[in-house]
Parts: sequence; structure tokens; C-alpha cells
Amino acid sequence: VEAMQKYQDQQRADEVKVARQLLKSRAKEILHDPASPVSGNAKGDVTLVEFFDYNCPYCRRVVPDMIKLEEGDPKLRFVYKEFPILGPNSTFAAKAALAAHRQGKYLELHRALLKIRGTVNEKSVLKSAAKLGLNIEQLKKDIADPKIAATLERNIALAGALRINGTPAFVIGQEIVPGAIGLKAMQELVRKARDGK
Repeated sequence: VEAMQKYQDQQRADEVKVARQLLKSRAKEILHDPASPVSGNAKGDVTLVEFFDYNCPYCRRVVPDMIKLEEGDPKLRFVYKEFPILGPNSTFAAKAALAAHRQGKYLELHRALLKIRGTVNEKSVLKSAAKLGLNIEQLKKDIADPKIAATLERNIALAGALRINGTPAFVIGQEIVPGAIGLKAMQELVRKARDGK
């Protein structure tokens, strides 16, 4: 039992080491891809990156905590990585959100889509966008832009490189954290990142 425990501890330590090396080598893509929307303090001292899917119930569950975290920490910077892994509806929603970013309404549409009960699909996305006053014709043109599809492909490839295979997943400081973590866990990770741990 002791030998098994030692082996598992060593495996975990190796995984952490590999993750930290990946975060360092891919830092520019993770933190500063100009195609990834940003909120909070653009010059914040800590960045929280979220990989998410609009049809993921766990992603919806973390929204209130993300909002509280942002409101309670003026030094925090948020980066949103559209990671549509739950089918064509999710891909359409991700493209629409990135298209809304071009109209300066990313965060509004992002939060609106995560409030939808049931499946987020083309109809519900366009209805939400219209309610927010987006130019729907322009939105549709931008959704079809190959640059937006390329952004999603980069995000999917980056998630694969970071061994992220589910949503939500967070990158904070030197940590890759899968799953719907709560506010306290997020705050603790931010504190660790601030302390440089």
C-alpha cells in the first residue's frame, strides 16, 4: 500500500510538472490570443482563463461564482476560450459569441447564452442576440467568417495540448483545474497565483 501511494504521489507530481511546462511554453496562446475575449481588469495581476461550452450544465453552474469573483477582485483579468465540444449547436453558439465580440457585446451575449435553459441552438442564440440589440445580419456574416472558425480550431488544439478534455476547465497561474469549482476554490487559486506558487 505504501509503495502504491508513493507511486501515485510521484505520478501526480510528474503531471503537475508537465502541466507547468506546457503553461509556460504556451503562455502567449493561453493568455494573449487577440481573438480571445477578455473582461475584468485588462492589466490585472492574475489571469483566469476559462474553457467552456454553452451547452455544458456545469459551465452554467459556475457563472454566478465567476461574476462574484470578478466583482470582488478588481485586479483580476478573465480570458474566455470558446471550446465547443458538445456538437453543432455549441459550435454555432461559440461562433455567434465571437461574432458578438466584433460588435462589442461579447460578455453580454456570453452571459445570456449561459442563462438559457435547455439546449442552446441557432434559434435561441439569434433570439438572445436580437434582445441585446446586436446587428443580426452582421452577426450572421461574422459567424460565417473563416477567421472565427480558425479561432475555435486554435482553442480546441490548445485544449488538447493542455490535456483539457471537458468543460469547464480553468487555467490560473501555474494550475490547470478541470471541473465546476466553487467560488472559494477559485479565490484560493487566485491567491496562490498572486503569491507565485
